[in-house]
Amino acid sequence: MSLSTDRKKRDFPAADAGSPAALDALGKGGTWEIFGRSLRVTNLDKVLFPGRDGEAPVTKREFLRYTAQVAPILVPYLTRRALNLHRYPDGADRPGFWHKELPGHAPDWLPRWDNPEADPGETRTYLVVDEPAALVWAANFGGLEWHPWTSRVSAPHEPSYALIDLDPGVSTRWADVLELARLHRTAFEHLGVAARAKVTGRRGIQIWVPIDAGPSFDETRAWVERLSRTVGAVLPELVSWKWQRSDRGGRARLDYTQNAINKTLVAPYSPRPAAGAPVSAPIEWDELDDPSLRPDGFTIRTILPRLAERGDLFHDVLDRPQQLPPLS
Repeated sequence: MSLSTDRKKRDFPAADAGSPAALDALGKGGTWEIFGRSLRVTNLDKVLFPGRDGEAPVTKREFLRYTAQVAPILVPYLTRRALNLHRYPDGADRPGFWHKELPGHAPDWLPRWDNPEADPGETRTYLVVDEPAALVWAANFGGLEWHPWTSRVSAPHEPSYALIDLDPGVSTRWADVLELARLHRTAFEHLGVAARAKVTGRRGIQIWVPIDAGPSFDETRAWVERLSRTVGAVLPELVSWKWQRSDRGGRARLDYTQNAINKTLVAPYSPRPAAGAPVSAPIEWDELDDPSLRPDGFTIRTILPRLAERGDLFHDVLDRPQQLPPLS
């Protein structure tokens, strides 16, 4: 199927014709011709995600196939943005680590950005996923999670989203997270603000608000803080504003502090390092009322049919930049 220009309801794209079959034919590894690039892939039968609910584990081959299938949908959310990778080269059931610096052995064709403000010892050269093959390279490199910057490399101090992270505490029930998300939904309806929500693939919900160029991170963070404190005041027994998780009494945090340069939330459709390879999946606002909704209910095996049926539910993040209204 080919990629339509309608992000909301488009045909779900395959990679190059025949490329998934070519991946299966490689055995344990080899050179995969994908999206016009020659990519050396390795350890294809290695288990990266344990199975869950009686399902088979997810191998690297299946993970790379998913990455190639979802990449054309995802690349617009990554284009011209530095990418932070959460790498798990030994699989999701082993400790992972953050990897930001593009390694010296990376292929020359990979898009990249040199941060002119990097201090000595800080990451200077970042991967920038401007084409689908670059995301497949990152997946083969062990990047199981994909975290793009909120700003573009052309204007790193100007965010293009305002981010709201509903971060549950140890005592927070899923029903509590849903209630907080519904309060945000009501607030956005009242303000006339376009926003899109997604389940995190773990326990929470994140909301991205597309904004016009211009506001600084400080201004965006202040706007989100004011909104979240207004929402939190409706259900104060569910929310803590303490910085340290240990000081929150098990309550949720409405985290506005992610609105800062080089702070990131996981990309839509990115896998999370857990059994079954759950993904951070965009949802419709009315799905907050669906009793079957779960924060980790979509996986790399189930999100593709959902995309094919419903299209890209996160498209407003790309299509509807707006000015943030004043909050009284």
